[in-house]
Amino acid sequence: MKDVNKILDKLEELYPDAKCELDYTTPFELLIATILSAQCTDVRVNIVTGKMFKKYNTPEAFNKLSIEEIIKEIKTCGLYKSKAEKIKITSQKICEDYNGQVPDTLEELVKLPGVGRKTAGVVLSNAFNKPAIAVDTHVFRVSNRIGIVNTKTPEKTEFALMEAIPKERWSHSHHLLIFHGRRMCKARKPECGICPIKSDCDYYIGRE
Repeated sequence: MKDVNKILDKLEELYPDAKCELDYTTPFELLIATILSAQCTDVRVNIVTGKMFKKYNTPEAFNKLSIEEIIKEIKTCGLYKSKAEKIKITSQKICEDYNGQVPDTLEELVKLPGVGRKTAGVVLSNAFNKPAIAVDTHVFRVSNRIGIVNTKTPEKTEFALMEAIPKERWSHSHHLLIFHGRRMCKARKPECGICPIKSDCDYYIGRE
């Protein structure tokens, strides 16, 4: 059994500034930014939203735009047609079903088009300060590499991490695992030699 708190403590020492790297000021802005972040870097998303949110940053504003107009704003994010459609329909649904307010429960968030458990988890933990673990490619890879979990899908990883990690650490552990995945435990060339948790990592131990 892994000492998860020990691993997280070491990651906290390594990444004292770990936090959401998407720029936002409201739950709706974070929701849109997270939808845009699929297969796109946070840096690119922040460039796009930095300009776009000055013109449109409410569900009402996006609901008035055509899909073609949204595409013009987000085209450099990739997968722009699909994302534009999701943003348009999600904005419409928030206006019609939630009085223009982003819902603050997992059950209601995942009813929105383009919002899966990962996106919902990001919004819940960061915009509403509710405990949640959002499993992206970094969280999935790093948590399984270390051996905190041994799972085959992001959803199974989410539930396994919720069992393994104390609830009060859910939200921050998500950021720690992402930071580690982006900065050291990279997909192709993990920097195991300098990693402070290598002695607790199944992947590193298996390579020795």
